[in-house]
Amino acid sequence: DFDGGRPTGRFSNGRVPVDFFSEYYGLKKTVPAYLDPNYNITDFATGVNFASAGTGYDNTTSAVLNVIPLWKEVDYYKEYQERLRSYLGVQKANEIISESVYLVSMGTNDFLENYYLLPTTRLCYTVQAFEDHLIGLAKQFVGEIYNLGARKISLAGIPPMGCLPLERTINLGAISECNEEYNNVAVEFNVKINNLINQLNKELPGIQVVFSNPYNILHQMIKRPTIFGMDVTSKACCGTGLVEMSYLCVLDSSFSCSNADKYVFWDSFHPTEKTNEVMAQHLFKSVLYKFL
Repeated sequence: DFDGGRPTGRFSNGRVPVDFFSEYYGLKKTVPAYLDPNYNITDFATGVNFASAGTGYDNTTSAVLNVIPLWKEVDYYKEYQERLRSYLGVQKANEIISESVYLVSMGTNDFLENYYLLPTTRLCYTVQAFEDHLIGLAKQFVGEIYNLGARKISLAGIPPMGCLPLERTINLGAISECNEEYNNVAVEFNVKINNLINQLNKELPGIQVVFSNPYNILHQMIKRPTIFGMDVTSKACCGTGLVEMSYLCVLDSSFSCSNADKYVFWDSFHPTEKTNEVMAQHLFKSVLYKFL
């Protein structure tokens, strides 16, 4: 459902939240990926995406799924700064760097693809200690990009991850029901992220960090989808809707739904474009408008 009907690397059937945020800020309708060969520095000067779906604060998380780790994303950002200064000149580039909004969203994979998947991680940490470990890494990361000139930063919380269709499918305690243990961890972690944000705003001169928390709005969509014009929450649009995600989603599957807008989830892990738009609107109106 993406404009032009082409694959773009987005884990959805269409646009993802950062695309909507870009539009709401009066910029382009989509944010190009830094490694997409179809774009260059002229495109990146008005917004660029360094994200790698499946990564996390912890390097082990990115290793599990063989995706770009966070430290490498920071390396690409440093490279981008050099290219931007060459393209626009130092003064203009530095202005863009300091005035830009930095949207950071991680954490779900750290729990679901690392902590709860790997016995080795659970041997090293209780879940609360692992939360604290991630908070320490988040603080370190914000400090890194702050030292590179970032000042306006949104740190996202994590969603009700126990209600993702995949987690419902493998919830042996109550199959097709949300895993409330996971949801409780998400709530607990979000409180710690919010506390970190308050700390960062006090400690780093000139910084403005805000908390973009998708938990409540997505939980409401899952529990009361009809309010948002949707019908299906327990399974995804793609394939059987129970386990498929990413490249396992093929459009010619006889199981795939015909109208993704009626579904909260596109695949067993990621929201549909419609869900992304609802979440983005909510977060922009409640938090991110402050950066206008």
